[in-house]
Amino acid sequence: MGKRVRRRQLLSSLTKKQKQHLRDFGEEHPFFDRVSGKEAKPQICQLSESSDTSNSESESESEPEQVSGYHKLLATLKNASEEEEDEEEEEEEEDSVDDAEVNEEDVSEEEETAAESAEMQEKVTLSAEAEEENHGDGETPGESQKPPAEFTDAKHEALFSLETNFLEEEGGDDCSLKVSQDPFVHHVNKELKEKEVQALPTNPKTTHRLKWPTLGQLVFSSRFQRMETFKPPKDVDLKSLHLQKPLGSTWTKTNGQFMSGPQKSRCPFSPLQKELFLLMNSYRDLFYPERTALGNGEEIRRVYCLHALNHVLKANARVLSNNTRRRSQKPGLSEDDGFRDQGLTRPKVLMVVPFREAALRLVQLFISLFEGDSKKKVVVSNRKRFQSEYGSDPEERPPNLKRPEDYEAVFVGNIDDHFRIGVAVLQRSIRLYAPFYSSDILIASPLGLRTIIGGEGVKKRDCDFLSSIELLIIDQADIYLMQNWEHVLHLMDHMNLLPLDSHGVDFSRVRMWSLNNWARFYRQTLLFGALQDAQINSVFNRFCVNLEGQVAVRNVPGPGSISHVLAQLPHVFQRMDPENLATAIDARFNFFVNKILPQYRDAIMSHTLIYVPSYFDYVRLRNYFKREELNFTHICEYTQKPAVSRARHFFLQGEKQFLLLTERFHFYKRKVAPGRLSS
Repeated sequence: MGKRVRRRQLLSSLTKKQKQHLRDFGEEHPFFDRVSGKEAKPQICQLSESSDTSNSESESESEPEQVSGYHKLLATLKNASEEEEDEEEEEEEEDSVDDAEVNEEDVSEEEETAAESAEMQEKVTLSAEAEEENHGDGETPGESQKPPAEFTDAKHEALFSLETNFLEEEGGDDCSLKVSQDPFVHHVNKELKEKEVQALPTNPKTTHRLKWPTLGQLVFSSRFQRMETFKPPKDVDLKSLHLQKPLGSTWTKTNGQFMSGPQKSRCPFSPLQKELFLLMNSYRDLFYPERTALGNGEEIRRVYCLHALNHVLKANARVLSNNTRRRSQKPGLSEDDGFRDQGLTRPKVLMVVPFREAALRLVQLFISLFEGDSKKKVVVSNRKRFQSEYGSDPEERPPNLKRPEDYEAVFVGNIDDHFRIGVAVLQRSIRLYAPFYSSDILIASPLGLRTIIGGEGVKKRDCDFLSSIELLIIDQADIYLMQNWEHVLHLMDHMNLLPLDSHGVDFSRVRMWSLNNWARFYRQTLLFGALQDAQINSVFNRFCVNLEGQVAVRNVPGPGSISHVLAQLPHVFQRMDPENLATAIDARFNFFVNKILPQYRDAIMSHTLIYVPSYFDYVRLRNYFKREELNFTHICEYTQKPAVSRARHFFLQGEKQFLLLTERFHFYKRKVAPGRLSS
């Protein structure tokens, strides 16, 4: 009873702030330290073997640990994770602790000491997790706290496991999979032959052009011999699209603002959505270069979310149905290949978006597609934490910031570009922050994927979760040109490779084309951007080898924006003819410094702004201007704010004749300087 009395006295002597600091940092605040004249003798606790294996890696596992009195007190707070708001609740919590200790009087002294030491060690090593929980509840961590580590949900592993769950009989989720006309069934059951794969590098690409009412000019292409084309029907019925439950009933509610036609016979899609979904549902690769943030961006996001969720629900329904069949199968019977319904790893869909705001909207659409207008709410784990980390505070945005409408549409909400999150879907439940190898859908930015994939020579790197991706969606590809296009190329190089570890997979359930390392021929890639760029076209032509074929929208560009320039300025275009692509960069630089720049070096040609798309060309020009001792200033995306203000001031006042400006600075800042423009 002496120990319990001392603990209760220590609890009652601490204030609410002291208890909070003790729980967050494992010790009292230095301001409240009690200095004793005697030197406290350290206590050595021998940890049990079980505690060593349950804790995270530590450098001091093999050494005896010094445990202070505060850590002893901290161990008693394990079951009191929430702080009481008033003194009456604190007394009730102390009474509950006393009752729990009375029930443990029969435990021997040695067992109690070992349990306490293991409990103390667990509390100390999990202090970072306590900080993350406080952050998820909306509390701001202290300034002295380290940034929390990447969080993954480990509590709901069994609830969302495909191996241990079965299909609900009342749901009837597998009824659509039995229909032979279902594009999903037709696609995953299609078998490739070894001869077709070997002849693929030498096969010429066959193309066919069609014009659709809304999308315009389409180019169907394929390196496989069997290429089929089709035209969109006038009317589309949701039943004919083979949507998995409950998407058939919730889609009309979610997409209400884009539905077209009269009220009674309204089409569930807009004209653009209808044609896009027909192409997506045929499991062909798709490149659509006319996505705009101000125009059709939200329409496109909704339709590819419908396709991604439909694919995941069908794939999971097939796995759960086979689990039920295997459970009812009589023991002793040999299993056939009819149960091959999985890939080498669980993630099926990868959605690449540039900012956290886009990831937030994707998850919100998933929830809306599950709920619709029904009263039954979807169970979403870690939803509050997700809102706090991926949402944005309107007060953080400067009130006087004025930018064009397209800038506001792109840089809305949380624009952090380093993130990745796993989403697990099981029937009518969603699990956010699922571990990657327990997720169905991965939502990430190119930078977030690059940091986990790593590069050659990096010890901690992992790309096995990309081995069985069946649907790759890259949205707003033009923004990645302004971030770092190398991250996109690095991602595509690691798609659908054979994993280095089995990750607990049941190989009797893996599809044969995954075992044959043919997953890239079954992966559908959806690529959306705002322009037809050579680098984006290269990714589509090089990495998209779907056996169903590829479809690209190739409309001739309409009137350009140059016709909307109000100021009467002459527009002069200079043409150069390089010998080949290898020497094009050097030829362009020499042409600029020898032919164009001398025309503007005269004193009367002041206020000349040189707009440089590439940072490497910008550095080359800056070094040339320094060698030639030209009167210039420069601004790039790495220039500090005071230097930007000085450069703009000198250029505006005419103290500097030239201003070098990079495209990325203009993209992220949109600050305009007056003067002539040359690029």
